[in-house]
Amino acid sequence: MLVPRRNDFDLFDDMFSDLSFRRNEMKVMRTDLKEMEDKYVLHMDLPGYEKENIKLDIENGYLTISASMNREVNDSKDEKYIHKERYVGNCSRTFYVGDGVSEEDIKANFKNGTLTIEMPKVKTELIDKKKHIEIGD
Repeated sequence: MLVPRRNDFDLFDDMFSDLSFRRNEMKVMRTDLKEMEDKYVLHMDLPGYEKENIKLDIENGYLTISASMNREVNDSKDEKYIHKERYVGNCSRTFYVGDGVSEEDIKANFKNGTLTIEMPKVKTELIDKKKHIEIGD
């Protein structure tokens, strides 16, 4: 069987270049948003995160969810890793929830790697903020 020869051929590099192993293809904070009669329910996957490292903030009608993961990596001189996919770092997502929603209105819990947030539907009046500006000579 003829196999094309490449100077840079490496079985492990080829295997880990598959889409399922690309770091920049990993999806964190996958989110489902469900509309109910009187509220919205958000489900966000945060596997491997601890509740203490998840933070929710609301400011000017925007809900920001941030999570951090800091795992110590103690590599022994006797161990040689070919590939590592342990995530260490921060991530965040922001959602507009409306100016009428306050921190008291939002209920959140975290169980089995899924963050669940409930927030009320708030009717807000759209104000036409478009203003005409005259162009001078």
